[in-house]
Amino acid sequence: MGNGECCFKKVSGNLDEGGKKLRFHVVDELRDQFNVKELCKFLGVSESGYYKYKKYIKLEKDAELKQLILKLYEDSNKQWGYRRIHMELQEEYQMKINHKRVYRLCRELGIQSIIRKKQKSSNYNQYKRTEPETIAPNIINRDFSADKPNEKWVTDITSFPVGEEKLHLSAILDLYNNEIIAYEMARNTETIFVIKTVSQAIQKEKDVQGVILHSDRGAQYTSKLYQDTLESYNIRSSMSRPGNPFDNACIESFFSHLKTEAFHPYSVQNLEELEAKIHQYIHHYNHTRRQKRLNRQSPVNYRSQQLAA
Repeated sequence: MGNGECCFKKVSGNLDEGGKKLRFHVVDELRDQFNVKELCKFLGVSESGYYKYKKYIKLEKDAELKQLILKLYEDSNKQWGYRRIHMELQEEYQMKINHKRVYRLCRELGIQSIIRKKQKSSNYNQYKRTEPETIAPNIINRDFSADKPNEKWVTDITSFPVGEEKLHLSAILDLYNNEIIAYEMARNTETIFVIKTVSQAIQKEKDVQGVILHSDRGAQYTSKLYQDTLESYNIRSSMSRPGNPFDNACIESFFSHLKTEAFHPYSVQNLEELEAKIHQYIHHYNHTRRQKRLNRQSPVNYRSQQLAA
């Protein structure tokens, strides 16, 4: 081994009491600098034994990582798949780990995310009338990018049946950071329901001059009262084309995440429990749920960091 041999002589005495495991560890640490076969020979261990040790260590590390993966999976109410788990391991635990390894371990554990089925929104047919009062142009036109907060908002209503009752959720999402900036829950879907949501967003954001607020063509959004409210705050109304839920894909996607992650496979017994779960999920979504598009940050963290830069 030439000049390197003297280095081993200096440490060999320290290895006498460490057993084979310590010697195998030394081989592993020096394998990039020296030949494995010569290292094993010098340290008095077999090459085959070293590779068995490597396999054992890999299994041991996999077992530890599996425990962490299971914890993350359980903490997510069994909603996360390997991509979300991989992101959390990198960002929260600062682990440099290949996504393929996480995928393999998740498969071995039987972990997979719940697939959200794409379905056509019922809101386009839910509020029919013969003559809508106001139809706004499709200003957004599926351009869901935004360079600053309060440039483009999207809004919609979704419903949650509980027994014989229904709870309706109206939400507004800022396309800059995908944050839910306002939401209201009610037992009915009268126009005042969505106006309250808009008022909440205005109170929170203050400077809303010129913001584009996109919706579908539901009765609430085409009503004169709603349109007059937007106009009074210089908010520009934008609307999807008839029967095109993908024109409002971002808010539809949020509702899909909400229903899948907050409630599957659990059920709620009453409207009060449902409301509490929705409040809890929206806070989680805004403050702690990381998104790949936001540099793996939560909406609130992303906005704070960008505005501070």
